[in-house]
Amino acid sequence: MRRLFATAWTIWLFDFATKVWALTSLSSEPRKIIGNFLQFTLVHNSGAAFNFATGFSIAFSLLALAVVIAVIYFAPKITSRGWQISIGLLLGGVLGNLTDRIFREPSFLNGHVIDWIQIPHWPVFNIADSAICIAAVISFALSLRNVPPISRVR
Repeated sequence: MRRLFATAWTIWLFDFATKVWALTSLSSEPRKIIGNFLQFTLVHNSGAAFNFATGFSIAFSLLALAVVIAVIYFAPKITSRGWQISIGLLLGGVLGNLTDRIFREPSFLNGHVIDWIQIPHWPVFNIADSAICIAAVISFALSLRNVPPISRVR
């Protein structure tokens, strides 16, 4: 369980620090880092991942709160190291974006998420979005390998 929460804390902290940096250092004008392949662009996202479903911020905030509660409830039961890391990445990413929705403008549970990483043919995203996507890939791989999150005691 310690691994899960350490992973979540690390992701949340890294996401928070990079968003603070983005707010103070970036603008809506792309800053080229590696030509057109990697650019940093400040975006205030009012929707879900990749600016999908704008205007439903409160619904996404409530869904994120439900995910946090479910993870905290089931965390002590997860015995698989891979699942602990995957769920830790998920929790860290969800908390990173939920922090924005709670504390950023325009209002409580309706705030805009700060996105800042841009690659070609892909919407602007952040560290929290990346952690959630990596968690999904790891979870898919663990599921394909039939690795259960909870080992049965015999």
